[in-house]
Amino acid sequence: MRPTPALPLLLALASPAALASAELGACLDRLEPAARAAGVRSEVFREHTRSLAWDPSVLEALDYQPEFRTPIWDYLAGLVDEQRVADGQARLQEHAALLESIAGKHGVDAATVVAVWGVESDYGRTFGSKPLLGSLATLSCAGRRQPFFRGELFALLKLIQAGDLRAEGLVGSWAGAFGHTQFMPSTYARIAVDGDGDGRRDLVGSIPDALASTANYLRQAGWRTGQPWGYEVTLPPGFDASVNGRTQRRPLSQWRARGIVRSDGGALPADERNAALLLPAGREGPAFLVFRNYDAIFSYNAAESYALAISLLADRLRGGAGLQARWPTDDPGLSRLERRELQTLLLARGHAIGAVDGMIGKLSREAIAAEQARLGWTPDGRASQRLLAALRETAPSPPPAD
Repeated sequence: MRPTPALPLLLALASPAALASAELGACLDRLEPAARAAGVRSEVFREHTRSLAWDPSVLEALDYQPEFRTPIWDYLAGLVDEQRVADGQARLQEHAALLESIAGKHGVDAATVVAVWGVESDYGRTFGSKPLLGSLATLSCAGRRQPFFRGELFALLKLIQAGDLRAEGLVGSWAGAFGHTQFMPSTYARIAVDGDGDGRRDLVGSIPDALASTANYLRQAGWRTGQPWGYEVTLPPGFDASVNGRTQRRPLSQWRARGIVRSDGGALPADERNAALLLPAGREGPAFLVFRNYDAIFSYNAAESYALAISLLADRLRGGAGLQARWPTDDPGLSRLERRELQTLLLARGHAIGAVDGMIGKLSREAIAAEQARLGWTPDGRASQRLLAALRETAPSPPPAD
């Protein structure tokens, strides 16, 4: 057990952050028996949890998930941009032999595996910045879904205990996903494979392990070798859009009978596979018929926008031209290059948003909202083409005279 001072003295002397960390320590003490029952040795649990600090930012992130809050045209603009396509095609060439071997063993094509890698960590550039043990400990003791996150904390400790991972410097997303393709610890424990033959499953330090494990995940999620995830399609005039949705599956003959055709001019397959119609932005936006492989991608992160990002990026990596239909908006989203330009313009206007990284986080959204208010717009904090154009045209105000 951790020695703690008497509560009155703690209340009198401790900062709010220290108080919260002390409460976290007490919570972790209470969790130690459950960790032992899950297979974590007491000395391992104590060694890796005794100095963890409370992180309130992960609780804020728990209630703000971009897959569900961001307009899909904004979400895809940042994930399927020209830079990510070019970088992905370079990775396909660089790791061609490895990817061919993985496809032969697991049956998942190279473009799909690399697309997951690109969306999850920008091909290994961004693993996340949150200390993994601290994030999972905080989420295990506060907020929604504490039992789920406790299971992930215990799974992570078991991976460290087994020697697959080293705790030092281990970082990831706010929710506990980490490594090249951002596995949760429990998924890592079940699915990860040793792709480079060194006897460890290291999805942080080994690209072969990470890519092979991603293919293994998709295979176990029901991937069907040689089949497409789906197609962008065009709907006939007057089409009944109420039949859309991933669970409303019909044989392809029924979709053909309703007048649906592929947007690229190709023919829909003549077989009777079941497919679902997706209209992620409604009747006026792009439409997709999706098959079983889309479901396998969806299982990786259960959000339609995420699954479409992987699917559309994989198509681009194969040389596809991208979406044929336009999103139903007159103010499209920004690529990462454009987001970095927007952040540079915000910094020039005196907004303390941190690094120019193309990631529109809380500080960037607050700065955007301030500029929108200055322009007389609704301050919704959205990074958009219209705002970027407005800031390009308007010089920043000079600093006030001393």
